[in-house]
Amino acid sequence: MSNYHVVIVEDGANGVVEADGLNGLCNSGAKKREKIIIDTDPGIDDSMAILMAFQTPELEVIGLTTVFGNVATEDATQNALILCEIAGYPGVPVAEGCTEPLKGGRPRVADFVHGSDGLGNVNLPPSKSKKDEKTAPEFIVDKVNEYPGEVSILALGPLTNLAMAIKRDSSFASKVKRIVILGGAFFALGNVNPAAEANIYGDPEAADIVFTSGANIDVVGINITTQVTMTDADLDDIRKSQGKYAQLICNMCKFYRDWHVKSDGVYGIFLHDPVSFVALVRPDLFTFKKGVVRVETQGLCLGHTLMDQGLKKWNSSNPWSDYSPISVAWTVEVDQVLNYVKNKLMHS
Repeated sequence: MSNYHVVIVEDGANGVVEADGLNGLCNSGAKKREKIIIDTDPGIDDSMAILMAFQTPELEVIGLTTVFGNVATEDATQNALILCEIAGYPGVPVAEGCTEPLKGGRPRVADFVHGSDGLGNVNLPPSKSKKDEKTAPEFIVDKVNEYPGEVSILALGPLTNLAMAIKRDSSFASKVKRIVILGGAFFALGNVNPAAEANIYGDPEAADIVFTSGANIDVVGINITTQVTMTDADLDDIRKSQGKYAQLICNMCKFYRDWHVKSDGVYGIFLHDPVSFVALVRPDLFTFKKGVVRVETQGLCLGHTLMDQGLKKWNSSNPWSDYSPISVAWTVEVDQVLNYVKNKLMHS
């Protein structure tokens, strides 16, 4: 598991205490909040993770960066701005990112999963805020250089922005605190096709650059996230709660839930992005294995993630040789993670 310390301050149902202001400290005064950037393509489950992050006092969200994936990049930016306003943080910067994969071409957009607006076709009014003047890679590099060793990144979409940040600054990987990534399908079926998961398939070249960069990386694949299902009954519990975002989330999830029924025969939703968020703040609810991960960038298995588990001493070098290992989520405490997410949404 990665060498870092996460502070959880208990407060009953929420498991946290209140914080004073965006740049403040927890009321306990014991620990400085962890600075995070959320790189995202919102996205219904992205929206859940983003709203959870804003209401987590041990975190300081210093910016959102956007990328294509669940929607086109321009729509992702608008959704990110809307979510910042809904969360009560309209001043948080939103930097627009790459509009296509590193190799170019039309990006894959999953509107059939998230609706044409990316938010379940709930038709929220447009944001009054404006995007940041910097591009996402510029913003990410600048913040990591401003706070070396202090900024963590929660990456919820294709990894194009992060790959561009690595290309932009050769010291980026050594200065970022950690990167928690939703991506891959480790020794399990993908969700785009049997070989690949959507975020990695969206830009496999970028993913391979990030995974082999030497940064401190935790990856949560859909082999983990599909174990954590929010059922119809769970969604009904949230709807009946007094959570600030409960009704909005449940309205968004109608479209998402219906797609899960048609695609997977699941009467509920997979919590891909929220589970990855939980891995950021509660890594104790997961176990991780370390190994070098490479991504297939061509052919039948485009986007496939394959990890060298270190079980064999190879007689000669191979494409996994001489790269730094990353941490891959291996097991998850399903009930505890689900309860964490539900409590966040029901007691916001």
